[in-house]
Amino acid sequence: MNDKKTLGEAIFVDIESNAYLNELHENILFNYALKLFQIQGGQREYNLKDALRFADLLSKSTHPTNSDSHKMWAQELIILLNELHPDDALVKLYAGSVFSSAGNHQGLQIINSEYQDINVFEKIFEQFRNDYLTIPAAPEMKFFSAQKEAYDHLTDPCFSYSGPTSMGKSFIMRMFIKDEILHGAKKNYALIVPTKALINEIRSKIINDLEDNLKRCNYRVVTAASDIALEENHNFIFVLTPERLLYLLISNPSLEVDYLFVDEAHKLSGKNSRGPFYYKVVDMLLQKEKKPHFIFASPNIPNPQVYLRLMNEAIESSDESKLATTYSPVVQIKFLMDLINNNISVYNERTNHRIQIASIKKSDVTLNDMLLLFEGKNLRLPPEKRSQTIVYYNGRAKAIAAARSFAESRGILDKNDPELDSLSKDIMQEVHGDYYLASMIKKGVAYHIGYLPASIRTRIEDLFQKGNITIMFCTSTLLEGVNLPADNLFITDNKIFRRKMNPVDFRNLIGRVGRISYNLYGNVFFVSDEKSVSSESYIEMLQEQIPEQELSIESNPQALKRVEKKYIAEILKSGSSEIPKRREDQSEESYVMMRKFGLILLRDIMEERDSLVHREFSDFLTVEDEQQIREKFNSSPTLPDDDINTSVDQTKRLIIAIKNGLEYPSSKNGFKYDDIIDFFNKLSKIFDWPIYEKSTLGNESKRKWYAVILSQWMEGSGLSYIMQRAIDYHKQHPENFWVSAYQPPTIYNDNSKEHRNVVFADTLEAIENIVLFSISNYFLRFSNEYKKIHGVDEFDNNWYEYVEFGTTNPLTILLQRNGFSRESATFIKKHKNEYVVHDGSTDELRLRLSLLNCGNTSVMTEAASIRFNAPKLFLEEDA
Repeated sequence: MNDKKTLGEAIFVDIESNAYLNELHENILFNYALKLFQIQGGQREYNLKDALRFADLLSKSTHPTNSDSHKMWAQELIILLNELHPDDALVKLYAGSVFSSAGNHQGLQIINSEYQDINVFEKIFEQFRNDYLTIPAAPEMKFFSAQKEAYDHLTDPCFSYSGPTSMGKSFIMRMFIKDEILHGAKKNYALIVPTKALINEIRSKIINDLEDNLKRCNYRVVTAASDIALEENHNFIFVLTPERLLYLLISNPSLEVDYLFVDEAHKLSGKNSRGPFYYKVVDMLLQKEKKPHFIFASPNIPNPQVYLRLMNEAIESSDESKLATTYSPVVQIKFLMDLINNNISVYNERTNHRIQIASIKKSDVTLNDMLLLFEGKNLRLPPEKRSQTIVYYNGRAKAIAAARSFAESRGILDKNDPELDSLSKDIMQEVHGDYYLASMIKKGVAYHIGYLPASIRTRIEDLFQKGNITIMFCTSTLLEGVNLPADNLFITDNKIFRRKMNPVDFRNLIGRVGRISYNLYGNVFFVSDEKSVSSESYIEMLQEQIPEQELSIESNPQALKRVEKKYIAEILKSGSSEIPKRREDQSEESYVMMRKFGLILLRDIMEERDSLVHREFSDFLTVEDEQQIREKFNSSPTLPDDDINTSVDQTKRLIIAIKNGLEYPSSKNGFKYDDIIDFFNKLSKIFDWPIYEKSTLGNESKRKWYAVILSQWMEGSGLSYIMQRAIDYHKQHPENFWVSAYQPPTIYNDNSKEHRNVVFADTLEAIENIVLFSISNYFLRFSNEYKKIHGVDEFDNNWYEYVEFGTTNPLTILLQRNGFSRESATFIKKHKNEYVVHDGSTDELRLRLSLLNCGNTSVMTEAASIRFNAPKLFLEEDA
C-alpha cells in the first residue's frame, strides 16, 4: 500500500479547517459588509499580506475533489480585498495571479491587473493555457477551464453538462455554432429554451454573433414555424420553446436537425407540465434515420448524466458523456436582512454561520428603506460605478405593488433621462397612460413579469443592462434564464407563487446576480419581515445540498407516481384516450403532466417505439395488454398522433365536426362576437374544455371575455385600444370586480388607478397565456385537421394565423414572418409610404434603410438585427 502524498495533497487536504485562514476570511467578510452598508468604525484588523498569500495558494489548489471550491474561495478573498483596498498595487498584482491560476481571464480583464508570470516555466505554461483556452470563434476572448472542457465535448453524439448559473452554458453553445458556421458547416442547429421571453434574447445574441456571416454562409435564425425563411433554401439555427419545436417537427416531417441543444435541461425533472414536450421532441428526433447530436445543459445539478437516459441507459454511466462542475467565475456574498428582529448579518458559507454586522435601531425599518440606501449611494457615484439591483417576489401582484411603493418613496425623482422618457412615452401610447410602469420607468425603476409585451420587456432589459434602470422588481421569470447584470439581489421569499423553491431553483435564483459578462461578484440579501420567511428558513436552504435529479417520467413522489402510471395504463387498456383527473384535488401542474405522458405512451404503443416513456410503464402493461390496446385503437378511424395537446377522442370529434362542415366563421365584415362565442362553444364540446381547461376556456363567463379580446386582437387593434375597451366594459359592468384572488369581489371604481391597473394586468395576461398560447394551440390543431380533410396546403380565413400575428393585414403578417414584433410591424404599416417600397423587379415588398433611423427605438433595434437575418427584405439602396 502506497501512503505517500504529493506536496499539493499535503497542503490542500485540510486547508478548509485552517483556523488562521478562516479568521482572515471572516474579518475580511465583516469589513466588506461594513463598507457596503456605509457603517463607520468597528473594522477588524487582519494581515493583508497573509490574506493575499492564502488567496494565491488556494487558487493553485490541486485537490482531487475540492479544487473548484478552493479556487472560488481564492476569488472571493481577492475580490473582497480589491473592494477594501481598491488602490493597492499589491492587491492588483495578487489578483492577477489568482485569476490567472484559476483560468478566469474575464476576471483578469475586469480587475485590470498588470500581473505577469514570474518565472520562465510559468510564462511558458501560461502562454500554452492562453492558446488552449482561446475561443476559436472569438479569438479576443478566452474560455475558463470548465467551459473549454464542455466545449470540447459538443461534437460527441450526446453530452450533458451542468454548472453554476454563471458558467455561461448557452454562451458555450453559441460559440460552438458560430465556429462551425465560420468553418463552412452546412447543418441545422436547434436550441430549446424554456420560455418565449428567452427566444428574442437568444435570437438577438446569435444574430449579433454572426451578423453578415448569416448571409455569407446562407444561414437564418428561425423562431417560429411560420418564419418565411423556412420557405427558402437555407440552413437554420432554430431558437424555440419545446412546444414550438414539436409543432415544427410535426409540420415538417422531413426536416433534419444536426444538433439539438437543450438549455435549462432540469425541466426534464420534477413536476413540470411542460416537461413532456421535451421528452416528445427528443424521442421524435431519435426516430429519424439521421439522429442529431444531443446536448443537455442544466444549472448546478450533481448528476447531469441522468438526462442521457432519454437516449440509452448505457450512455448514462459513461464518464465521457457528462460534466458536472461547481466552479463559478463569480462569487456571491450573502446577507441575512432580518427586519423582524432588526439585525443584519453576513453569512459565511465556509463555516455555515452568520456574522452579526449591525442592529437596526429604528423599529419600523422596511425593505424600501434599505433599497433607498443603495439608490442614495448611487446618486453620489459616477454612472459607471453605480450598482444595479433586482428584487425578487414570489408573485406578480406583490412585485408590482413593491415597485410602485418604491417608485413613490421620498427622494425617488424622475431622472430626466431621454431613453427612459422615450420608453415611458411608448408605454403610454402602446398600453395606457395610467399603466403603473409608464411613470416609474422615468425614475429608473421597473418591474419584469411574464405577460409584458415583448417589445417593452426587451427595452426594459436593454436599459437595465446599460444602467439607465437601476432597480427592477421581478418574479420567477428571473429563474428562466433572463440574463440581467445585477450587482444586488434582494430575495423576499423562498417560494415560487405558493410552492416552496426546490434546491435547484433556489441556487439558480441566487446565481442570477454576479454575471461574468458584467461583473465579478454580487450581493444577495435574504429579507425577512412579517410577511416573509425567517432567516432560519433561508439558512436551511443555503445549507441544503442539491440532490441528484430524477427524470419526471420515473416513479418518484416529486413527479409521476406509480399509482398515476397504473391509472394511465388502466384507461388505455379500456380503449379510451381521455385521461381525467385521478383525484379532484390533483394539482393542475401534476394533472397536465400526467395526461401528456399518457398521450405520449399511447403513441409509442401504437408505433411500437422503444422510448424511455414506453419503458417506464413496463411494470403496468404486459405484451398482451399492449397488443389489445393496438387492436382497440386500430379499429378507430382516428389514430394517435404526435400532438400531445389533444387526445384521440378529441381529434375524432374534431374530424367529424370538420367533415360535417365546421369551419372558421366568416371574417369578411370583421370578427363578430356572436360568431366567436358560437365557434368557442363548439370547440368546447369537441375538446372537452370544461375538463381540460376548467379554470379558463372551460369557464363560460371567462370564455365570453376571451371572445372580446380575441376579436380585437385578430382585427389588429393595438394594445391601447384593447385596454380602453376593457376599461369601458368595467365602467358599464362595475359589479363583481376582483382586485385579487385573495380578496372578496368589490365594485369597479374608474377613478381608482389601482382598479385600472388590475384591468390592464388581467388583459395582458389573458392575451399572453390564453389568446397566444391556449387558443393559438387549439386553432393550430383545427387548421391542420382542416387542411388534411380538405386536401389543401393553405386556405383563406385561417384564424390560427390571425391569432399568431394579431392581424389580418398581409403587410403586417409579412413583416412578422420576417422577425418583427407585432408592435413594430404595426408601426411600419402606419408609415408604409415612408419605409415600404414595391420592388418591381421581383414583385415583392422591400424596406428602406431609412427605417434604421425612424425614431422609434423598438423598430430601429429590431430592424438592425433583422437586416442581418433577412437581408432580402431591405433595399440596399433606397429607390
